[in-house]
Amino acid sequence: MIVVDVNTIAYLWIPGEMTRLAERALAIDPHWVTSILWRSEFRNILAGYLRRGNLDTSSATRCLGGAETQLAAYEYLIPSSLVMEKVAGSNCSAYDCEYVALADDLKTMLVTSDRQVLDQFPGLTISLKDFAKTVDRENPDDNL
Repeated sequence: MIVVDVNTIAYLWIPGEMTRLAERALAIDPHWVTSILWRSEFRNILAGYLRRGNLDTSSATRCLGGAETQLAAYEYLIPSSLVMEKVAGSNCSAYDCEYVALADDLKTMLVTSDRQVLDQFPGLTISLKDFAKTVDRENPDDNL
């Protein structure tokens, strides 16, 4: 089990340059859990793609539906006190600290590409790129 933030979820569901890494992460550990916050954040990411013309409404709705199905039973509401402890000890947003607090509470790692979160919480986080590298030890330089 790993905690994933909204960006990792988006990389899996919205085709792009990071999709392959997210797919590798899913192959390594298919038990992804996340904060309930991801839904609103993901809708906002999709809104940006729609407004820029990178996705049409049908594709955005398909991405959202797929992600909601994948994560429906694995969403957590994190106690505010745990989130605020992380906020107090860092310069990260409360949004980011929700994912970190969840990882800490579940005694697992947060897989993220957010440099600030990785820098502020090195014991609780791993980059998506580093996590994905563990799936292909035979070809470690395979375009990662």
